[in-house]
Amino acid sequence: MSTLLIDIGNTRVKWARDAAGGLGRSRAARHAAWSARDFEPVIGAGARTERILVASVAGDRLNAALRRAAQRRGAPVPQFVVTQRKACGITAAYLEPWRLGVDRFLGMIGARAHFERLPLCIVGVGTAMTIDLLGADGRHRGGAIIPAPPLMISSLLEGTRGIRRRAQGGAKGSAVALFARSTRSALEQGARYAAAATVDRAVDEAHALVGRAPLVVLTGGGAADLRPLIRNASLEVADLVLWGLAVWAREG
Repeated sequence: MSTLLIDIGNTRVKWARDAAGGLGRSRAARHAAWSARDFEPVIGAGARTERILVASVAGDRLNAALRRAAQRRGAPVPQFVVTQRKACGITAAYLEPWRLGVDRFLGMIGARAHFERLPLCIVGVGTAMTIDLLGADGRHRGGAIIPAPPLMISSLLEGTRGIRRRAQGGAKGSAVALFARSTRSALEQGARYAAAATVDRAVDEAHALVGRAPLVVLTGGGAADLRPLIRNASLEVADLVLWGLAVWAREG
């Protein structure tokens, strides 16, 4: 018997089983137009599962599909984690904690499990890019949200006719640092560097709040592309939300 951990993001679903001291092997898939049938392989054999813990920011339709899939498989009713003022050593800074995305809250829990006595900037790079400052004492100091690089690019392509036309076809060309030689490369480099610069600015401001430069902890599908451009000390940790769910399963 085990606990199944599921992270339903804006575009992808990730899942793993809680293992002694950490996570089992994680899997991921894009969930566009998923139904209950699509979730059934995630749940697997219901008899193997003692508990299902879920972090979801994807909305009611997908959440309902997951519940139906669990019922069909004879698995426990999924428990959807919600952000709290205090849990698992983290104190949320938001004036109304429920407005802090549960993925961000669990990401902080997961990051603290890896780096317990350090101030941290947790950066989630998915559809959006989120930055949260966590003190060494586990106190959340607030955060920021900007479009992640692919969303920056798509917004420009959709909202500017001239850029869209010039970005289509033709030679892409390699870029030297920030400076590109085609519109498409200029979009990609501009978005990546803008995101990285925001992280570095966050570290600068965090230094004044917590007394030292925090370690940047990157997670999410776009983390690997962004990390080389960040000037401050950084590490990439995969599946922070699932790690947070694993801690929640034992302590929450």
